[in-house]
Amino acid sequence: MDVRRGDSRYRGGDAGRGIETLHSFSFGSYYDPDNLRFGALIACNEERLEPGAGFDEHPHSHTEIVTWVISGELTHRDSAGHETVVRPGDVQRLSAAGGVRHVERNDAAVPLVFLQMWLAPLEPGGEPSYETVRGIADSTPYAVVGAGAMLHVRRLSPGERTAVPEAKLGYVHVVRGEVRSGDVELAAGDALRITGEGESELVAVGGAAEVLMWEMGG
Repeated sequence: MDVRRGDSRYRGGDAGRGIETLHSFSFGSYYDPDNLRFGALIACNEERLEPGAGFDEHPHSHTEIVTWVISGELTHRDSAGHETVVRPGDVQRLSAAGGVRHVERNDAAVPLVFLQMWLAPLEPGGEPSYETVRGIADSTPYAVVGAGAMLHVRRLSPGERTAVPEAKLGYVHVVRGEVRSGDVELAAGDALRITGEGESELVAVGGAAEVLMWEMGG
């Protein structure tokens, strides 16, 4: 079990344009040969956009992009004709496949914070696809079939426990609050990279908590 602290993430973005980014993996100009990916995950970026800020139209290919809004509203437009406002509790997936372009903006009057996770597909190419699931429930795992991965959302009351899905590889990201796994305590922004199948659980400490958990093959 490899603990990665939120304050060790690489800071990127463009402060002059109202963009701040926290990178959990090598990304863009930040290169760490020992932190290129974990299983299918190749990026886990926390994006913070001021009102009116955003990412102008840019391309993606051969990537499964999953977005989770923490606070605020994210406006998404892509070259396949989709236009959506993504809110907390929604899961958005963009399968870039052979190539797609999109725009991401904060068109609201309050700051936007979202987590964006990129996964490597099992097979390159194909046709792009897009989906937004509104208000996903804790009991409903979200399958990213193209990457052979499953996303689990857990919202925990104080003292509540939840099992970490057993898998060859597991990735846990604390969105808000604090949790404990064994004798390890994790705060918002911290992550666990778990290798090898075995039973483990999380318990919310000090208040309510929200975590995202990826279940992946080796």
